[in-house]
Amino acid sequence: MGYRIAVAGATGAVGREILKTVAERSFPVDEIVALASPRSAGREVSFGDRTLKVQNLETFEFTGWDIALFSPGASVSAVHAPRAAKAGCVVIDNTSHFRMEPDVPLVVPEVNPQDLKKAKRKIVANPNCSTIQMVVALKPLHDLFTIKRVVVATYQAVAGAGKDGMDELFAQTKGSFVGDRPKVEQFQKQIAFNCIPQIDHFMDDGSTKEEWKMTVETRKILDPEIAVLATCVRVPVFIGHSEAISVEFENPVDLGRARDALREAEGVVLLDEREDGGYITPIECVGEDASYVSRLRIDPTVPSGLAFWCVSDNLRKGAALNAVQIAEAMVAMDLIGNRG
Repeated sequence: MGYRIAVAGATGAVGREILKTVAERSFPVDEIVALASPRSAGREVSFGDRTLKVQNLETFEFTGWDIALFSPGASVSAVHAPRAAKAGCVVIDNTSHFRMEPDVPLVVPEVNPQDLKKAKRKIVANPNCSTIQMVVALKPLHDLFTIKRVVVATYQAVAGAGKDGMDELFAQTKGSFVGDRPKVEQFQKQIAFNCIPQIDHFMDDGSTKEEWKMTVETRKILDPEIAVLATCVRVPVFIGHSEAISVEFENPVDLGRARDALREAEGVVLLDEREDGGYITPIECVGEDASYVSRLRIDPTVPSGLAFWCVSDNLRKGAALNAVQIAEAMVAMDLIGNRG
């Protein structure tokens, strides 16, 4: 028997991907409902070969529902996720609102599934998309050599800013060929044919909120002793985040053992040929589930270091897939009551 599932934020890019992922992975569903803001109520979204009519999140009653997959924006989750949890529904939230709350697990199933048992409030947080793909790749290396420090530069797709961000890149790119002046609304500067070294707002220490998220989330998920320095950049790519990662370890590094560990790691695909084109780029990871690792090599600037390139579909593993995998893990661990 299956579960009754609610998807909040169902008309957004991540919400639609969640519905697609639930259907593709044959999650045991008895009933599913699509929820969104009042202005989106009545619209239609796809779930497998079915069409769902969107209902109003603000007035929806969660009593009797088993799982709520949330991606409606942080301020909306702040109001309605606790309401769903209070009604007995397990909430898996994709927004940033609950991530650093000490009594809310922040989970990547390939990395720290044991933390799901700590979901006393019935809320589990999905990490930031750029954090997810990185910690999946870091976990097998940390188990081998113990990570001391991570320096990462991200090259993040506009899909991370939602449908409006993708529309802006398309409009600016198209407009550039006919001489239109670029209209800048979703990003701080023109995104077409450009790179913007700012994602989210600036903090007092000069970091951006996105960079702070990668630092504190990596520590919460993987190890609080790891030092992280992130530089997050928005690039004119529609889907697929890329990261250049340098890692310093406590213990001596063996490149062969590192390769073997990455090949065997759940959720990682190592594709690293030392020849032209022997690596994965973001356009090649779209629609795929893994964190892809390429350009793996020794970092000679520190006593025990590795450097590598990592790409992943930020709408799938960076959001929708990770949330569904959390639900699957909770079912496997008997942490969700089956009402079927």
